[in-house]
Amino acid sequence: MHTRITVSTPEEMRQLGRDVAAVLRAGDLVLLSGELGAGKTTFTRGVGEGLGVRGAVTSPTFVIARVHPSLTGGPALVHVDAYRLGGGLDEMEDLDLDVSLTDSVVAVEWGEGRVEELSEDRLHVRIERAVGAEERFEDQRTVTLHGVGERWATADLAALA
Repeated sequence: MHTRITVSTPEEMRQLGRDVAAVLRAGDLVLLSGELGAGKTTFTRGVGEGLGVRGAVTSPTFVIARVHPSLTGGPALVHVDAYRLGGGLDEMEDLDLDVSLTDSVVAVEWGEGRVEELSEDRLHVRIERAVGAEERFEDQRTVTLHGVGERWATADLAALA
C-alpha cells in the first residue's frame, strides 16, 4: 500500500514525522530517501518529538549514527545516515551502537538499497520536491509512505494523510 501526502512547510514535515511516530514501535525500521535537502532530517526530527526522545535530532552525516534514548519509557530512536555506508548488516553492527536495534525505532537516511536486510518489515518514506512549482510553493514536497512486510500489511497509513 502506498500513501501520498503533500507537505508545504518544514513544520508540516515535522508534524508528519510526529504523526508517523504514533504508529511506530520498537523494532521498526524506517528508510528515508530523497534528494539532499528534501526534508529527511526534518521528518526524523518530528519522529523524535513524537517518540519523546532525548536530544536534538540533527543530521547524523558526520557521526553516521546517533542514539536518542526515550524520555518516556518508549523505544529509543537510532538515527543513521547510510550515505557513506556500503550497505549491509555487518556495517551497521560495526557502528557499535550502544542500543539494541530490536528495542529501538531505527530511521535510516539514504537507506534504500543499503540496509533493507536489517528487517523484512520496514517503512519506506520517499520525499520528493515538487517539480516546476510556483515560487510560493517552493517548499512543497510529496511524501510517499510504503510499508513492506507483515508488520505493515494492516497498518492504516492512509489515515496519516
